[in-house]
Parts: sequence; C-alpha cells; structure tokens
Amino acid sequence: MSQYSNTPNNKDPQLWEIAQRRASFKRHLLAYVVMSVFFWVIWYLSGQHVGPRGIPWPVWPMLGWGLGIVFNYLGAYVRTGDGAVENEYEKLINKK
Repeated sequence: MSQYSNTPNNKDPQLWEIAQRRASFKRHLLAYVVMSVFFWVIWYLSGQHVGPRGIPWPVWPMLGWGLGIVFNYLGAYVRTGDGAVENEYEKLINKK
C-alpha cells in the first residue's frame, strides 16, 4: 500500500498519488535550499572559511542531503518499478 493512499472523492487515485509525490519533492527541495543557505551563512559568519582538508564544511551536508533530493526526484518524476513496466507496455501497444 502506498503512503499516499488518502484520495479525495472525484480524484483519479494514480494522478493524485503522482501529484502528492511531486508536491512532497518540491517541499523537500525548498527545505534543502533554505537549509543550505543557512549552513553557508553560519560558515561565513563563523570565520572558519576552510575546513581541515581545505573544504568548507557546508559541502558535506549538502552532498548527503543532495543525494536524498536526487532519490526523491526520481520517485516523483521518473517512472520506476511497476510504473516503468506499464510505460514500456504502452509504448509497445502504440507501436503495434
């Protein structure tokens, strides 16, 4: 069962789930951007402009969180799993 199972009346359940995934991705991306700016401001104001290896520390949370953003994007906008199979099936039917 999907985490997005509460479909309002008169809404297509599949489209509603896609819309919820995309809205969730947009909220996640906004939080990432806001927090990344916050991290860089703290880094700048702290006066410690170079980390122990010459890399500013905000790079590390941005990389880790950025990986989560990529997977969230894939789940929201790229068809994977059963959706990908259905998509390929539709392509084959249309070619026939």
